[in-house]
Amino acid sequence: MPTAKTSQPSSLSSTAGRKRLKAEILIVLGLSLGQAGVYAVVELIDKLTRAPLSAQTTRLNPVLDDRQYFDLTYQLLNIFFALVPVVLVLFLLTEPGKSAFRRIGFTFSKPKVDFGLGVGLAAVIGVGTLGVYAAGRALGLTTAIIPTALDTYWWTLPVLVLSAVRHAVLEEVIVVGYLFERLRELGWSVPVIIVVSALLRGSYHLYQGIGPFIGNVIMGLIFGYAYTRTKRVMPLVIAHALLDIAGFVGFAIFGPAIGIGN
Repeated sequence: MPTAKTSQPSSLSSTAGRKRLKAEILIVLGLSLGQAGVYAVVELIDKLTRAPLSAQTTRLNPVLDDRQYFDLTYQLLNIFFALVPVVLVLFLLTEPGKSAFRRIGFTFSKPKVDFGLGVGLAAVIGVGTLGVYAAGRALGLTTAIIPTALDTYWWTLPVLVLSAVRHAVLEEVIVVGYLFERLRELGWSVPVIIVVSALLRGSYHLYQGIGPFIGNVIMGLIFGYAYTRTKRVMPLVIAHALLDIAGFVGFAIFGPAIGIGN
């Protein structure tokens, strides 16, 4: 007499799936921006125990070697390997018949929407960033930020642009595209996801001081809301890239003349 097949209760299967998903998120963040957040917290504590933040300087895009072409090599390797976690999350988000690129809107299928919204967000965030930075410096909550400490070579500006694009792609694809998708699968509410994503964004900027943390949390709230409305990460990548290009390249060209970073 045939016996009925027993199957694993769906609740157990669901529980196992949720545990696996949580582990995946922790691994991805541990390999990328979550790790950066931990280091940023430690670096902030280190700075706070040394001297007032207002008396310290944070240099972005530093020289990595005193020989020009080794410096260039290290800069390009840094950019390349920083993007490996992006490849990882796109691989993890890909499902049969469902492209990860389309899933999070990391495509150029809507150029007018993407560039229009991207430029608009960059303008709003850019003005706000300058205000938060000025307030942070005045209150002693922010270090003096030098957006680029690279020596001047023929490749300096192209590398700064690539660095800006690297930051934009890495942060928006992981902190918004990937994290929103995975936390939604875990049943988190949209408002909670937006806040958690924004706090994560702020955490890995803490090495610059309290001001940049606050500014990036606000940026994260705005970007998170925009993503929930458009379901597209590309406008955020464009906005972020424009902000960083303006900061990095603008400083390299005009910074010393107008005293930015002092």
